[in-house]
Amino acid sequence: MFRRSFYAFAFAIGAILIASSSLLADDVKVGPISVSDAWSRATPGGAQVAAGYLTIKNDGNASDRLVSATAAIAGKTEIHQMSMVDGVMKMRQLTDGLPVAGKGSVVLEPSSNHLMFMDLKGPLKEGEQFAGSLTFEHAGTVDVTFHVRGIGAAAP
Repeated sequence: MFRRSFYAFAFAIGAILIASSSLLADDVKVGPISVSDAWSRATPGGAQVAAGYLTIKNDGNASDRLVSATAAIAGKTEIHQMSMVDGVMKMRQLTDGLPVAGKGSVVLEPSSNHLMFMDLKGPLKEGEQFAGSLTFEHAGTVDVTFHVRGIGAAAP
């Protein structure tokens, strides 16, 4: 009896974990481009900027390029790159977009490539979600859902 209850409990926990991980994943695909794990950090009240992170995978043979992005929570969204130059962390806008090689992937993550959400319409709160879209040179537009994690959250 105990063993049967234990297995039923373990199965239920496993099903919940699988369901919750698929809710957070929100993988979307257009043509050969797929986008997964879109997230942002919560912001303190009064913050005017936030960053967005995600993974882009290109299953096609041809390269593509992320050329623009939008987010429902921001007046403006840009593609940015952070890099270390002469011991100083620098951030710049990628005005020509972000290339994604054929059969390759690009991870937008803290202290690296990321989306910059500016002119926030309000604070981002942990547990919330917001809509965004990414536009690729060849694949077109992909709608994504960003999940807001805690202020100090690290990459998934």
